[in-house]
Amino acid sequence: MSRPAPTRCSWATNALLTQYHDEEWGVPVHDDRRLFEFLILEGAQAGLSWNTILQKRDAFRTAFDHFDPVAIARYDARKIRRLLSNPGIVRNRLKIQAAISNAQAFLLVQKEAGSFDEYIWAFVDGRPVSNRWKSPRDVPCNTPVSDAISRDLKRRGFTFVGSTICYAFMQAIGMVNDHTTDCFRYRQLR
Repeated sequence: MSRPAPTRCSWATNALLTQYHDEEWGVPVHDDRRLFEFLILEGAQAGLSWNTILQKRDAFRTAFDHFDPVAIARYDARKIRRLLSNPGIVRNRLKIQAAISNAQAFLLVQKEAGSFDEYIWAFVDGRPVSNRWKSPRDVPCNTPVSDAISRDLKRRGFTFVGSTICYAFMQAIGMVNDHTTDCFRYRQLR
């Protein structure tokens, strides 16, 4: 006799989103390169679906030197032209330029704070916030914390870091547990 499928957040609607939901979304991330990857991908996602970004994620990793901020901070006009001709990624000049300027700002934050991890997790006192949302309709698109992160990142020269993008980033890297309370991952990550 087979077990019933576990209850998941309602947005996990296909195999790719389900795998992401079950294995990554909301899991605390403390590795600077992975944090940078999520920051760049969340910015690239603006106006698109997360499913689209996940489908292009491997191509992004290859095109953007596996999200090495040191390498990306040095990209020049020739590299930008190559990226704009790469059909595997989101070919938006502003988003590509944002990845470069964000890499430069990211390196400055690392230098100042010791690591981006130390910097970003300080906004939640180093511990994930466990929310208690019963329905996807309850989940906000931004909070006072994401507002503060957005303001501070912008002050430091980051772009494509509005409050909604910052909140999605917080969800992705586990700064908040926004799995609905009926989702099997909610209890696992609490």
